[in-house]
Amino acid sequence: MFRRKINEWVEKLNHFLYTSRSRAVTTIRSVYFLSSLGALAILVYIIGFDPDTASLKIGLKGLNIFFTFHILTFLGRWLYSFQRIQFLKQNKFRAVLAFLLLLHVITHSVYSDEWLTRWLSYTPSLGVYEFYQMMLGVYLFFFVAYSFVEVTTGISRIPMQPATIFLLSFLLLISIGTGLLMLPSMTVMEGSMPFLDALFTSTSASCVTGLIVVDTATYFTFKGHVILLLLIQFGGLGIISFASYFTASLTKGIGLKHQSMLQEFLSGEDLYSTIGLLKQIFKLTLFIEGIGAILIFFTWGAVPFTSIWQKIFYSLFHAVSGFCNAGFSLYTNNMYEPLVKESYLLHIVILAIVILGGIGFATIQDVFSPVRMRDRLVHPWKDWQLGTKIAIYMSAGLLVFGALSIFLLEENHTLREMKLGEAVITSFFQSGVARTAGFNTIDIGALRLPSLMILIFLMFIGASSGSVGGGIKTSTFYVILSSVVATLTGRQKIEIGRRFIPNELVFKAMTVFVFAVIFNLLGIFVLTLTEPNIELIKLAFEQVSAFATVGLSTGITANLSETSMAVITLTMFVGRVGTLTVALVLSRRVSATSYRYPKAHLMIG
Repeated sequence: MFRRKINEWVEKLNHFLYTSRSRAVTTIRSVYFLSSLGALAILVYIIGFDPDTASLKIGLKGLNIFFTFHILTFLGRWLYSFQRIQFLKQNKFRAVLAFLLLLHVITHSVYSDEWLTRWLSYTPSLGVYEFYQMMLGVYLFFFVAYSFVEVTTGISRIPMQPATIFLLSFLLLISIGTGLLMLPSMTVMEGSMPFLDALFTSTSASCVTGLIVVDTATYFTFKGHVILLLLIQFGGLGIISFASYFTASLTKGIGLKHQSMLQEFLSGEDLYSTIGLLKQIFKLTLFIEGIGAILIFFTWGAVPFTSIWQKIFYSLFHAVSGFCNAGFSLYTNNMYEPLVKESYLLHIVILAIVILGGIGFATIQDVFSPVRMRDRLVHPWKDWQLGTKIAIYMSAGLLVFGALSIFLLEENHTLREMKLGEAVITSFFQSGVARTAGFNTIDIGALRLPSLMILIFLMFIGASSGSVGGGIKTSTFYVILSSVVATLTGRQKIEIGRRFIPNELVFKAMTVFVFAVIFNLLGIFVLTLTEPNIELIKLAFEQVSAFATVGLSTGITANLSETSMAVITLTMFVGRVGTLTVALVLSRRVSATSYRYPKAHLMIG
């Protein structure tokens, strides 16, 4: 009898829900959007403007109201899903967030701040409102991240080329970073960071370059440093990759078009391997950055820190900056800071992290994957992939070439006060980071002209394909060299490692090379017009450093005019997304290419 009554009530409820579902879902979406917007606005105000205690209490009460609506919309979506258990399984992450929000609203409404004050009294330096800001900041990050994941599930339905979506994703990241850096609490100065400075800094961090117009160490607060760290991490891996990874992990998966887009971004071999490669990338990134942070923590040497927490954060920041090849440092003179420049074991660790970030994820997976290592032990005839060989051999060759050149050219100049071992480590360090990351342990502005030209050459080539570094890439340079050798020796085909290189790859390599040369020449030309009082070699160095997303500078960045800053900003963006990507976005595809005109003859050379 009792069970029958319950079944009748459930049937009536389901009938009511079914008949009102269309209007209710629309209302729930509207309330969810408005409550999310309101909560986001209050969170940004609390975190970005450092309100006084009275304003903070009002803000927290308003936040609880929006959080309540947020919880109710989640319950409404659950109620109208009809398959409620399945709904919870598919929305586990959102359910956890809703539960935490509910817990926060109940405890804050019933117990106010008394319980939190009593609990935080056991911590040495964390007050109740500092704790609120920290927790709200964490929630803001996960809320925005998950909301972006939800939007990304429909990315395959966007009628745009993958290159256009990739380009727009970086524009979005740069815009968000610019807005966050302009919040008053991000800098130590009174008021907001100037727009052009914020745009330049956000672009430099998002494009993992490292050029700065303000002193990163002293200009930004801890919150500002955290924002820079997030921009570097998201910019290094790409927010499309981040969103796709969490979409694949937290939802049913991603569509074939979405996978083909990722295949193009990640240079995957096929659709099947793309998601696996994406997951491997995140595992490798977290592992290398984590191990790198630990090693850096123990190799600071005599470098002083105000607390253990500062030392941990500095270690993590430089590990992420190193692996993402950003070159940002929390010291005024980068790694040329007193005591830091003398910690040579630290330099070796950072150089190793930079090299791993610059050789490419596919190369790391091919060389260090336990499965492939065991497979090569069982089957010794199995070798590295062709791309892996090119990445490692070219990186090693350029590293040795650059180190020898710097050592021989600067032995009696910038390296003269160092011992032999110290000079060798410094030469290798500067050669390694010159192709991708803008750390420096010597005064770049004091280098001789030939040394600057060597660094320009290394920066222009850049890192390997499929990595977070910039430049034309080692594979591009290698294919061009092979093409030149084949032409000089009279070969009709380019063969590398018993593999035939199709003409499409040769044309692509030549396109990247020519576009890079033309773009940099145009940039240098404009800079000579806007900065007539600066030497040509310094302007060329700045331009190529920005294009290759390296970040090394002779010290002229902060003194550039607004027009020159705009040129360098554009250069960093184009260098990060790639000249070929920009060309694909701006070009029109040929409708048909199956025809062939009569053979032409031109005089070359």
